[in-house]
Amino acid sequence: MNNTISDFILARRSVTAKDLCAPGPSEEQLDIILRSAHRVPDHGKIGPWRFVLFQDDARDRFGKKLARRFVKKNENATEAQIEFERHRFLRAPLVIAVVSSPIDHPKVPEWEQVLSAGAACQNILLASHALGFGAQWLTEWYAFDKYVAKKLKLTSAEKIAGFIYIGSVDKKPDERTRPDLNQRITVYR
Repeated sequence: MNNTISDFILARRSVTAKDLCAPGPSEEQLDIILRSAHRVPDHGKIGPWRFVLFQDDARDRFGKKLARRFVKKNENATEAQIEFERHRFLRAPLVIAVVSSPIDHPKVPEWEQVLSAGAACQNILLASHALGFGAQWLTEWYAFDKYVAKKLKLTSAEKIAGFIYIGSVDKKPDERTRPDLNQRITVYR
């Protein structure tokens, strides 16, 4: 295979949030990343997603809220665990929350709208990779927490599709073991 786009996609790897560092994307690069997310398949052109950006001091402020919530949910949390939550969003210079925002639509099922939000996450990963950044798509406990949803002003219909951490990388990520592709293919006859 000698296809630049295929080679590019096959070379994409997630870089763990803890391995990301500054600098993050510039404003111009961030614009490219978000416009790339905006170009996903979107039946009905309804844009069933939105983005919440965490940069600069906002990462620290939100981390303090996460730590307080973590303590409420985990009365026996250790100081190390609380400190980790406090610094969670500081693992990367940019964190993008992708919010799945389905609407009631007569021709576009909710499932398609949710998939479109997932495609937006993937395009953010691909655009970040194309710009030379590392990225990781995470849905950890705070993606499913009602208090966090309230702090992010999510409506009752909205859900976090993922938090995408983006930053520079010092070293190429290792290849990881993946499920056997051949066991996931069925040829309909």
